[in-house]
Amino acid sequence: MIEVEDLVYEYPTARALKGVSMKVADGTITALVGPNGAGKTTLLRCLAALENPYSGRVKVNGLDTTVAPREIHAGMGYLPDFYGLYNDLTARQCLSYAARSHGIASALTAAAVEKAAGRVGLLDRLESRAGELSRGLRQRLAIGQSIVHEPKVLLLDEPAAGLDPQARRDLSALLIALRDSGMTLVVSSHILAELEDYCSEMIIIENGLIAGGKAIKVRDDARPRYMIELATARSDLKDFLAAKGADVAEADENHALIAFTRNAGARAKLLRELVTAGFDVASFSESSKALEDAYFAQVGR
Repeated sequence: MIEVEDLVYEYPTARALKGVSMKVADGTITALVGPNGAGKTTLLRCLAALENPYSGRVKVNGLDTTVAPREIHAGMGYLPDFYGLYNDLTARQCLSYAARSHGIASALTAAAVEKAAGRVGLLDRLESRAGELSRGLRQRLAIGQSIVHEPKVLLLDEPAAGLDPQARRDLSALLIALRDSGMTLVVSSHILAELEDYCSEMIIIENGLIAGGKAIKVRDDARPRYMIELATARSDLKDFLAAKGADVAEADENHALIAFTRNAGARAKLLRELVTAGFDVASFSESSKALEDAYFAQVGR
């Protein structure tokens, strides 16, 4: 769906992106993570065909952003980190304005507004003014404006910033529902915890480059991640696990983060083999922080 090849972007005083190449598959939610100033927003604006790169190429659904930006805009939703709402307009009016701005015919606007409002849980707030809504509901309205034209791709820059825990949980459920409806999402954040619930792949931007050179798969229902802890250090832990068919993401003499089959029998066999080989296993459990573990395994602690 999204292909980026050797993308370079320069501001007058600095080079923000330094040869970024990546791919985002259809029907996925990809986390774009990294510290403040790493280049996440610049990359998103290039993906959204809002900035032309110094060099390199971005294609969205086969279209080049420098050749067909308007066609890309028609099939894309984009929520910037600082989004604007017309506070004096009702939610219905905000969505109607967004629908008409995206070229939806007047006769079809009302149905598009109702559908978007239903998807973001605002059907009962359509007559409320945007300025009267809570922070979480304003966020839902802004996302509703971004999807009212039913885009194939949705880009979100720091969508959970400032939300309370319940609003963040609601946002997670909404993004999963959008993915399940067929959308491809890229979500930028520097807060790993808020991405944990819904992202399956992660692209780490660090100093204008992709750390490790490619996306990292952080969620795989068939091969989830497990953390193994030893009570006594063993320098051969990584090699032993690799020889037993585990994909070792990170390991030292006391710990290992692995991707391994969910099959209980196979996991029990691996544990027996560890113990039989003299490894003093203190714990062997599924990682509850797969994205965070994968991030630090790549960039270092």
